[in-house]
Amino acid sequence: MRYDFGVVDLKLRRNLYVMITGIVVCSLFVGGLTFWLNSGIGVGWHFATPVFTGAWGYVVLMCCVVGAVGVVWLGWYWLKLAGTIASIAQRITGSNSVGRIGKGKLSAINGLSELINEQLDSNADYIAELEKQIKDSQIQIQLTQRQKRNTDAIIYSIRDAVIVVDEFDRLLMANEAAGRLFNFNFKTAQHRPIDELIPIDADKNEFVDFLRQSRQSKSRATKREIKIVDRKEKLNAKERILDCIISCVYDESKQNCGVVAVLHDITHEKEVSQMKNDFVNHVSHELKTPLASITAYSEMLFDGEADDEQTRKEFYSVIQSQAKRLNRLIEDILNTSRIESGLIKVGKKPVSLAILIEEQLQMIKSYAEEKSIKIIRPECKDVIVFGQVYADKDMISQVIVNLLSNAVKYTRSGGSIKIETEICLNHESQDVARVSVTDTGVGIPENEIEHVFDKFYRVEANKAQAKGTGLGLNLVKQIVEKVHNGRVFVSSELGVGSTFGFELPLATQDVMSKA
Repeated sequence: MRYDFGVVDLKLRRNLYVMITGIVVCSLFVGGLTFWLNSGIGVGWHFATPVFTGAWGYVVLMCCVVGAVGVVWLGWYWLKLAGTIASIAQRITGSNSVGRIGKGKLSAINGLSELINEQLDSNADYIAELEKQIKDSQIQIQLTQRQKRNTDAIIYSIRDAVIVVDEFDRLLMANEAAGRLFNFNFKTAQHRPIDELIPIDADKNEFVDFLRQSRQSKSRATKREIKIVDRKEKLNAKERILDCIISCVYDESKQNCGVVAVLHDITHEKEVSQMKNDFVNHVSHELKTPLASITAYSEMLFDGEADDEQTRKEFYSVIQSQAKRLNRLIEDILNTSRIESGLIKVGKKPVSLAILIEEQLQMIKSYAEEKSIKIIRPECKDVIVFGQVYADKDMISQVIVNLLSNAVKYTRSGGSIKIETEICLNHESQDVARVSVTDTGVGIPENEIEHVFDKFYRVEANKAQAKGTGLGLNLVKQIVEKVHNGRVFVSSELGVGSTFGFELPLATQDVMSKA
């Protein structure tokens, strides 16, 4: 155990000062008391002769001596203390005068007092400045925290996946989209190694490797397409294509302190791009076929290979039919594009479906008779009277023609086609007119029924049955559903036949009166 001798000496001096002060006080008290007792107070005033005689006299004498010595010692102690204070004051104020306490030392003490006061004032100002800095720091901390919350809110609200890792590949931040993409809890995943959060599968390993390569290369921004298989649904694992942009993060000393990765799902964009490419390929192929026929037969005519009038008529007929086919193809493509872009002009007015059907049947009968196909048209008086729809006449005529021509194309010789119309009241909260075309054709496989209205789609098993572009049914769907807010439907049985149809809302009394 260690002792601080300076502290012990200070305590000893303090105790000695208290003890001597007590002795002086007690001596004076005893001396006074002795004098009082020797004076005879209480039994009458008288004077002892001599006063300081006997034992009491020695007591009084000793007390006076002790008191005198104590007073001298106390004076010496205070003088020494004053000299010590003066020396300290001289050292602090820079005075070099030495000697008895005089004006110089007293001025040094005054200077010390002034210096202490100035120091106290300076400390007070310094403390006030510190308090101001503390308040400013607290405000800055609050602003920083608010900015961090705003930044976190922005990152968490981004639809793209965002992942931030430090220089040791530990996760610092991730949003909900990243958690869904890589199947981890983004709220509790902070400061965990990225390898633990993203299992190293064959596809996800590409992303982790790209992350590390970008951090090691210290590149500002790097972009790459990566593919990740979404295995949330075990039976329907879907490949997702991501546009991954990774940037290194640098601190104030230009040291790499982490990496930020943003992953944008471009699967849909890739599918649309592929559809556009397929569209161009299909259109090119479909345009080449009639153009090739037209070119070939016109060259044969030019070379004089048609010797007689009959052969020339056949050549002219082929050229004319292929030109019409080319014209229909171009019209279908243009109409489909106009409808999809919303640029097509629509002239709606109340029209009778029964009348439109009869008009289109007259056009298609000759085509059906060539294949000995019987057309059945049950009579429905309600449709004739009430079957008014608010529609574009030319567009609905196109729908009816496309359905009837498809039925004739895919029905074998000797078959039949039945076209029916009916009024359905309160059907799904509205009154509609329904048209259905049923054939006894080749039918459609069950797994291909949902695709028959897709652009350029043709049933693989039926391609040999008839030629086509794959745009007719898609145009029907666009006209009915997008332009007229109706609905198309289909049912089919392979080898038995198919039923195609559509529903349109009936024209209301208000609409008919305004028309």
